[in-house]
Amino acid sequence: MAQLKDVLYTAEATATGGRKGHARTSDGRLDVELSRPKEFKGEGGPGTNPEQLFAVGYAACFQSALESVARAKEIDVTGNEVTSHVSIGPIEGGGYGIAAELIVSLPSLDQEAAEQLVEQAHKRCPYSRATRGNIEVDLTVKSG
Repeated sequence: MAQLKDVLYTAEATATGGRKGHARTSDGRLDVELSRPKEFKGEGGPGTNPEQLFAVGYAACFQSALESVARAKEIDVTGNEVTSHVSIGPIEGGGYGIAAELIVSLPSLDQEAAEQLVEQAHKRCPYSRATRGNIEVDLTVKSG
């Protein structure tokens, strides 16, 4: 397991009430009601859910890694987008697990160059490192 050499930032959040509760970061920048989706035996209320929050975080982190790799290689990735799908469902042996798909659009690149860049970003992204070997992560690359 990779150990942090230095802590650059720590996010702090507190949740109450589980999937039907409330969550807030210590600085108040994120303050959300939580609701369980109807598809997950919930009420489908107006709040967000952990899977949506994870999807947003993973997409943003991956895009930053992608742009960092591109900058280092002096590759123009203008117009790139990362869409993240995070799914939850029952797993063998009981309980629930999650899976993710990242759909990366790189309209300024050909397919081979786009795939290479996405693979390098997948190696660099901290979320990808955290999920590697723990959950299924599929990468879909769309080029120009």
